[in-house]
This record gives sequence, C-alpha cells and structure tokens, in this order.
Amino acid sequence: MSLTEALLRLVLARRSRYRPRSQASRPRLAISPGGPVRVAAVQLKLFLTASPAVWARRMHDLAARAVREDARLVVFPEDVALPLLGMVPGLSRKAGRLLAGGPLRPADLFAFLDPYLYRVYRAVFTEVARTWGIWVAAGSLPRAVGRGVQNVGTLFGPDGTPLLSQAKTHLLPLEEQWGLVPGDELAVYDAGWGKLALPVCMDATFFETFRLLAALGAEVVLLPTANPEPYNRYKALRGIWPRVQESRVFGVQSALVGELFGYTLEGKSGIYAPWELTPGQDGVLAEAADPRAETVVWADLDLAALRAWRTGHPRVVNADLYRRYLPDVYGPYPPE
Repeated sequence: MSLTEALLRLVLARRSRYRPRSQASRPRLAISPGGPVRVAAVQLKLFLTASPAVWARRMHDLAARAVREDARLVVFPEDVALPLLGMVPGLSRKAGRLLAGGPLRPADLFAFLDPYLYRVYRAVFTEVARTWGIWVAAGSLPRAVGRGVQNVGTLFGPDGTPLLSQAKTHLLPLEEQWGLVPGDELAVYDAGWGKLALPVCMDATFFETFRLLAALGAEVVLLPTANPEPYNRYKALRGIWPRVQESRVFGVQSALVGELFGYTLEGKSGIYAPWELTPGQDGVLAEAADPRAETVVWADLDLAALRAWRTGHPRVVNADLYRRYLPDVYGPYPPE
C-alpha cells in the first residue's frame, strides 16, 4: 500500500456524520439474486480542492447518504475526480489557454497526472465500497492507456475490488479537441444478482450503445454524466430515457453539476425503467428536482419483474433486414 493510499484510508476511517440505519460499522448489504435492489444516483456539485482528503471525505459522505436510505449500489458522475485539479498550482489562471487547445492539451495534463489521480481515485472508492459493503460505480476520470487518454469508468464490488472498467466510446467534439480518444469495446459484468454495464455520458446519445449492451445481457445500465451546458429537458431526452425504453433495461444516471473554468454543467440524476414498470407509467422511478444542486436520489429495481416482463413481451425484430443493410450503412462511416 502506498503512503497516499494509507493516508486516505486513515481519513476515511473517521466515520462520516451519516450513519446507516442499522448497526454495522462495515455492513454487508447482501442482494438476493433476482430480487429488488435499491440503487442511488449521486448528483455532485463541482468544487476545486488542493486536498485529496477533502475530496475523499466528500465521496464518502455522499455514499453514506445513499446507504442511510439502504442503497446497495451507488453511482457517481463522469469526471468525478475533476475537483482534484485544484492540486495543480496556478491551473485556474491558465485553464482558459489550456482548454482552448494549443501546444499543451488537456489530454497531456491528464496523462501527466494519471498515475497519481488514479491512485487516489482507486484508494478512495475501494475504501468507500469496503466501508459500507456496497457496489460502487465510481463515475469516470481521464486515464492514460495504450491508445492514448480515455475517459474510463470503474465498477467496484462490496469488498473494494475493481471489477469492470469501461472507456467512453463516443466523445464530445470538445473531448476530441482536448486530445482524448474513444474506447472501442463494450463490457457487461455479471454481479450474480444482475448484469451491469457502465457506458459514459455521450454513449447514451447513440442507441447502438444500449442496444449492443442489452444484446450482451445487460439488465442495469449505469451512466455517469457531465454535460457542459445548461439543462434542457428536451435535449436530455436524447439520452438515457429513450435508450432505456428501446433496450428494455433499467438505467441509473449520475450527473456532475456546477461551474468550473468558464463551463456550466447541469443535469438531473435519475433512475429509469421501461414505462410499463413505473408507477406513473412514465419511465421514471426517481429524478432530481434541481439540475444545479447537489443531491442523492434512489429507487428500487425489481430484477425479477424486469425479467418476467421481458419474457411476456418478446421483442420481434427483422434480423434479415438488419443483416442486409448494416454492413453497408456502417462502412464507410460517416457515409461518403
């Protein structure tokens, strides 16, 4: 264990002001296979800090708020480690030039910081998951990998083990300008009680992502987001809600909100289901009221009900039609 990890574990060992409803300093919140599971989505307000300990306590406290509501799975937003850029001396003064592009791109900065940022990120979310005995979809952060710098999300198990990593496969034009590169694989993790996937933000704008994940067996799609624009309900409808209806999965979206380096980020964390499985027949199980405020929302996912509903409503597709057209449609792409 590194000195950084040891210090962060010491910080997190100081119990949060939040407590689980039942005893257990380290509760093991078991999930029955196929049974209902309570999930929570964090809506994190942006801040900058030069102290990893401050960031660690914030992540721990937000997870603890979810655990107080008996959540077994907690989802954090895209770019969850962005507050740690406060450790870079003078970055606030130089951010405008850096983000505008030039000889030094944001991807270069992320590549330089990656060994330290990832060590902090992994140590904190390992301890958060292990402390509460919960599953944690720890948002995402830029990571230097073989192909370049990618926006990568990680799923941690209740013992703190990283179980699934997923690189964002569809980038914003802004991210391309910054020098990031997209992922080229999609993965599904079988947690025993349900099959989980972890695409990132813009991935939900393309129906292919969710359709492929559903075909790979996904039942619960966890979506960390950070939209650099004011919230607009109709623009939001290009994302997770229609993908859930098309792909017949549960969806959990976590949003990063606030203002930083001249950007305004707004969004609503929420939990979604096929509309037939929601009390209001609207596809929404829970959703944040304010797209700018920090909060935690939660809801119960009934995996048995989802599976029974899928069985009773088989999807009829015209596979021959797809086989006929898809190779030509997608290659070359974009169409010449």
